[in-house]
Amino acid sequence: MKLLANLTLGFFTLLINLGCSQETNAPVNIIESPRQINYLALGDSYTIGQSVCTTCRFPEQLKASLQTAYPNNSFLLQVIAKTGWTTTNLLSEINLVNPSNNFDLVTLLIGVNNQYQNKPFSIYETEFPLLVTKAIACARGDKSNVIVVSIPDYAYTPFGQGAVNISTGIDQYNAFAQNYCTENGIVFINITDITRLGLAQPELVASDGLHPSELAYSKFVERILPKALEALRD
Repeated sequence: MKLLANLTLGFFTLLINLGCSQETNAPVNIIESPRQINYLALGDSYTIGQSVCTTCRFPEQLKASLQTAYPNNSFLLQVIAKTGWTTTNLLSEINLVNPSNNFDLVTLLIGVNNQYQNKPFSIYETEFPLLVTKAIACARGDKSNVIVVSIPDYAYTPFGQGAVNISTGIDQYNAFAQNYCTENGIVFINITDITRLGLAQPELVASDGLHPSELAYSKFVERILPKALEALRD
């Protein structure tokens, strides 16, 4: 009888353990309703992708990476950027285009042409915050949907040839932008160090000897993507 009791107890214990094991290993399916995600990219030549193919520029690569992460959703990318634009030019174009305020994600990369064209730094100090404010307005009024990207350093290209004054100027602009973003709770992504490998790693520079290559932009996206995914999850 004792043996029978022990066998019976062991049988029921096995059933309980099997039941728990099956419940623990059961896959959890998260069903997300398909929707359109709107992404606005604001900037200059580094956003429009001067000297690289249309799908090689970082906004397109970021869009593709987001599409992979959200295969059930569709993505609409709008780019407001042009080679040579300063903060003044970008502000004027935004006012002219008057983009909608329903973007789920907005990136902003601007300032290199202020530095290159020797514009007074005070212009950037005034206009960069205005651009961030406009970016937030476009991002449904939610600053967590805005990502500011640092200015690449073109000193580390055949065009810049390692000019120290270029790097010093870029540092000044990036420091102001980063401090502003930190103080106002805006995501700031530093990609400048990637571009400072341009002379040592020529494959990071486009064929024009000045702008980032497709490979460099892919490295930008590696840093931007985690924050973009956070923005879309909020």
